[in-house]
Parts: sequence; C-alpha cells; structure tokens
Amino acid sequence: MRHVRRLVALYRIQLTMDFIWVVRDFRNFVSYYLCEIVLGAASVATTLLLAERFGGIGGWSRDQVLFMLGYAATASGVLETIFAFNVRFISRVIGRGQVDHWLVQPLRLPVAILAQGFAPFTGSAQTLPGLVLLVWAVPRAGVAVTPGWLALFAVNMAASTLIWMSYSFVWGSLAFWAPRAAEEVSSSAGRAVAQLQVFPLDGVPGPLVAGLVTSVPAGLIAWYPSRALLGLDPSPMAAFGTPLAALAAVTVAWWIFTRGLSHYARVGSSRYLSLGFRR
Repeated sequence: MRHVRRLVALYRIQLTMDFIWVVRDFRNFVSYYLCEIVLGAASVATTLLLAERFGGIGGWSRDQVLFMLGYAATASGVLETIFAFNVRFISRVIGRGQVDHWLVQPLRLPVAILAQGFAPFTGSAQTLPGLVLLVWAVPRAGVAVTPGWLALFAVNMAASTLIWMSYSFVWGSLAFWAPRAAEEVSSSAGRAVAQLQVFPLDGVPGPLVAGLVTSVPAGLIAWYPSRALLGLDPSPMAAFGTPLAALAAVTVAWWIFTRGLSHYARVGSSRYLSLGFRR
C-alpha cells in the first residue's frame, strides 16, 4: 500500500505537469488536439471506408467494424495516457542510457516506470475520439450494455494495453545488448501492431491468424476482444482469452526485461543521450 500511495502522489504531480504543458498557450492547445484527432482518424479511415463501401468486412457488419475501430482507438489512447514519454517505446530509454534516471530514484522500478508515463491530458486526444466511436457504435451494433458487459470491457481493455506494452518490452529489451542498433526497435514493433490492429481477421487463413495473435499480437489488441464484446463468439475462451494472453505476455516480457537489467548492471551503458527523457 505504501508504494500505491506513492504512485498516486506521483500521478497527481504528472497530471499537473501534463495539464500545464497542454494549456500553456491557446495555439498549442488547439494545434495539439487537432493534430492528434486528425492522426487518430487517419489511422482508422481505411478500414472504415472499406466497411462503408462494402457494408462490412469479413462477415462483420459496418457497425461491428465501427465498434472494433473505436475499441482500437481507445486502447491506443489508454496506452498513450499511462505509458507516454517513451515508456511505450522502452528501447529508446534503454538504448540512450537513460535507465540510470530510474535506478537512482528512491522508488521501486515499476513505480518509477508507471509514474513517468502518466499523461492523462495529452493521452485524451486519442482516448476521447475512440470513446465517441464506441458510444456511437454500441447501440447500432445491437450490444446490450450491462454491468457485466462493462466489467468485461474494462478487463479486456486493460489486457489489450498490457499485451501491447509487453510486446514493446520484449523487443525493447534487445537494446540492453545492442543500445545503438536497437534504439528504435520498440517504435518499429509498435508501428506494426498499430497498422494491423484495425482489421477483422475472420476469414484470414489459420496460420496467419496464429501469427497475428502470437508473434505480432495485433489481433489481440482489438479484433479478438471485440468478438466477445459484440457477442460474435459467446464462449468463455473468447471472453477471457485476451486477459489470459496478457498475463502470459507480461510474465514473458518482465522475465526478458529483468535479464536485460542484469546485463545492464554488469556492463552499464556505452552511450548517453538526454533526448526525449522527461525529468
């Protein structure tokens, strides 16, 4: 509980700093939100236009596709809210020799990582449009919103975010051994997931689906949890498959990351760049 109270206190500080950054002047406020909304809309526009043109994709109706796109946009916004400032691109922090910033703080490492990435106001530029899409799509897709459904939605949304971060940490840990070469590997891995998460995978060949829920877990970010939330697959495995996958992904990612930390403790970093680190 002591660490939780410390994290909450640090979240209050981060919230204040993030608010000041967003509203430091009117031009910055308008331009930031406008650009983020345009980028968010562009990321789902291709799938949305295809669904509109053909009345759906892969057996999904247009409104079901709209729900999945809203879920994907919301997951991206939650990720940007909790894991901002290069925490979501962990290879940058490792490759630039910035892990020492965390290690010298009188905090447990998970608390330091979580505290640094909290940015509720900058993250809301992606979260709010996603929530608007969800609110618009839910009644049109015939979803019955109940307390149980909302709980399932929250659990799957948290799981989707953790899977995305675990994937980043697995690849980003390579920077412990190759800091210069792997500095941007997390951003490349995240880009692959972001580009593939907006497509329904029904009708896709089985081996390809298997790859898109394991090696590149884009299917677990929005497609698979949306199947359960929309009632397309009422089985318990569909409802809890994403949370179970998140548990496995976090375990693997933390094991690899701690192995990298052990290597870092022995050899240190061969370079240091202050670029992109919020102090």
